[in-house]
Amino acid sequence: MKKIGLIIVLILSSIFCVAQSRYISETTKKIVYTRDGGVCKCCGGSISLEYDHIIPFSCGGSSTVSNIQLLCQKCNRSKSNSCYCKVHNRKVGTNCCENESNKKSTTTSSQCFGITKSGMRCRNKTTNSNGRCHLHQ
Repeated sequence: MKKIGLIIVLILSSIFCVAQSRYISETTKKIVYTRDGGVCKCCGGSISLEYDHIIPFSCGGSSTVSNIQLLCQKCNRSKSNSCYCKVHNRKVGTNCCENESNKKSTTTSSQCFGITKSGMRCRNKTTNSNGRCHLHQ
């Protein structure tokens, strides 16, 4: 009886986690691939394509057709959590992290360019002109 309860809990938790994840359904992927013509929306390449959130997932962007686009791996990694491909210096998304209330302020914050000890990009926000938070100056 305990095993059945444990199995039910695991199934329910996995369903809940998928609802809160970056998961993009196969139907959405097919529609986006067809809509975007099977090429990167930034550079037009057709190798190593990835599905990108136009409004970053970390800023609340959904995994719906209207918020997904095709980008090649290079452009997608360059875009990261912003709206610009730094390789081609093109706007390829929406930076909803900077909402209307932030735009009214005189200082705008951006994601720190520092690298953590584990090799990942720092997730802190900064208003410093050098683009680094207090931990990476």
